[in-house]
Amino acid sequence: MLLALILALGACDSTAPDATPTRAAAEPTDFIYAEADIADLQARMQRGELDSRTLTQAYLDRIAAIDKAGPALNAVIEINPDAMKEAALRDVERNTNSVRGPLHGIPILLKDNIGATPMANSAGSLALNEFHPRSDAFLVRRLREAGAVILGKTNLSEWANFRSTHSTSGWSGRGGPTRNPYVLDRSPCGSSSGSAVAVSANLAVAAIGTETDGSIICPAAMNGVVGLKPTVGLISREGIIPISFSQDSAGPMTRNVADAAQLLTVLAGRDDADPATGNAAWNTTLDYHAHLNPNGLKGARIGVLRSKFAIHPDAAAAMEVAIKTLREAGATVVDAEIPTDGQWSDDEDTLLLYEFKSGLERYLARQDAPLKSLSQLIGYNQQYRDSEMPFFGQELFEQANAKGGLGEESYIGARSRAKRLAGPEGIDVALKAQQLDALIAPATGPAWVIDRQAGDRFPGAGYGAAAVAGYPSLTIPMGSSNGLPLGIVFMGTAWSEPRLIELGYAYEQLTLAREPPKYLPSMPAAAKAHQ
Repeated sequence: MLLALILALGACDSTAPDATPTRAAAEPTDFIYAEADIADLQARMQRGELDSRTLTQAYLDRIAAIDKAGPALNAVIEINPDAMKEAALRDVERNTNSVRGPLHGIPILLKDNIGATPMANSAGSLALNEFHPRSDAFLVRRLREAGAVILGKTNLSEWANFRSTHSTSGWSGRGGPTRNPYVLDRSPCGSSSGSAVAVSANLAVAAIGTETDGSIICPAAMNGVVGLKPTVGLISREGIIPISFSQDSAGPMTRNVADAAQLLTVLAGRDDADPATGNAAWNTTLDYHAHLNPNGLKGARIGVLRSKFAIHPDAAAAMEVAIKTLREAGATVVDAEIPTDGQWSDDEDTLLLYEFKSGLERYLARQDAPLKSLSQLIGYNQQYRDSEMPFFGQELFEQANAKGGLGEESYIGARSRAKRLAGPEGIDVALKAQQLDALIAPATGPAWVIDRQAGDRFPGAGYGAAAVAGYPSLTIPMGSSNGLPLGIVFMGTAWSEPRLIELGYAYEQLTLAREPPKYLPSMPAAAKAHQ
């Protein structure tokens, strides 16, 4: 359980040099492309009202205005130096009737553990600050083939929150602290902190995050955006700095379900370099955008995990409103339980420690990184502890480094039990017991105040079973707690993305619960008292 939690958050804040700015930025309505989605921007370009160069420059200006200045959200860790060149090429193609698809000319940000030339791929660590992979990750190739413009890289919880048991959500040695755009002294969650914040603050049309356990769902929920964590094996992990090949997946982070479906259609695909994509089941549908059915809730059967309502009273209240909406839309909503809930926690901890060491060292060697082993990274952090460990240590690095190979029985048994308890004997049993299409729960609670003395006050999570099972989960804004976003999470069995998109899209269209951020320096006194 401990490792599952730290993948989504940390336990301390940064010090005085990273103090929260006191000046709020301009409201999102001042940005000409505020809240614009892929379809809207594509339509403007098709009509000749907009081109990719103008759009890309607008986002670069937006980043300069509120990410590097103003509230200094610190969501973007590196700009692609070729972004404007890529945009210009997309415009040339459009002008010669060579549009590649719905993503043509659309600027996208990538989490800084996804390899994309010519930028560094650092996982937020200064140890890899100058590491430039020779080629793009598989999913980046897919995006570029579809015509997307790679705008840059986003900050993250360093090493995707797998360095310390007391790490800071959204903080990295290379990038510093990422800030929640709703209230700047609140946690952005993680580890895909920068991707969620960037999308919420309109620094890009969309972003790609990665998740092992909560690292897409938690920051998406806390920053008021849509996050889709697919079935493990739907999107290739080739070229991504790993934690666990059993649980890792990249996924879209967007402001609406339609954009997430559009991106998923492009990202999904078989890749010989990632054996997990060899399962033919993912090939049952590639057009996820075709599942945007506004009547998708009619006749659906949905199970509510009421045990997760204890996460936070405001999340529980928002869930009751969501349940009413689902029923009014024609869904049957019943109480449900995952019979094995939490029984996989210790085994998950074990498998993550084993798989991190094995997978990371394999990645470093294959990519010809400057450091080749976990031991070398531990040594680097010790040598440069003032920069890399001013607030927290590297306990997980040390625990993982002490593990043996993947042939050890302790690992083999833990992996088998964790996957079985969370998946076939967990989510699948809950779904089959009442013939359910999906399970729902609050994703987590509202963002907590960052406090380096007291540490994080993580309220709990509703997404853990899907993460451990390697099953899909989709979070959508469902309301707020004193202005801080709350998300509902839909979970299903393996390869059930089409159904989750149908359900989630229908719910989203009925509620339209996303509210753009206000960039408040801190919570008003009256709201603080309520919390």
